[in-house]
Amino acid sequence: MNLEHLTERLHRIRDTNDWKQFHSPKNLAMAASVEMAELVEIFQWLTEDQSRQLPADKLAHAGQEVGDIVLYLLLLCSELGLDMNEVVRAKLADSERRFAHG
Repeated sequence: MNLEHLTERLHRIRDTNDWKQFHSPKNLAMAASVEMAELVEIFQWLTEDQSRQLPADKLAHAGQEVGDIVLYLLLLCSELGLDMNEVVRAKLADSERRFAHG
């Protein structure tokens, strides 16, 4: 997955629709949070086992919400001047240092 290319495509959609005015870091973070809530709603009231065995329609819906979240986070990184690859690598390295004991 080429994040730079995906971000360029997102910018084309944003610019074509004159949405840049709405894409402040605050608004993008809130939009990602809303999409996360929509993802959580899919799992609400399911048992642990049910959450691991979603029917095809719910699985597709979950995938759409995950896609929404990732795209908003890409736009947020762009607005903040963060490199998504770098922040993810740095966080993973930190998690490995803190939690991978073995």
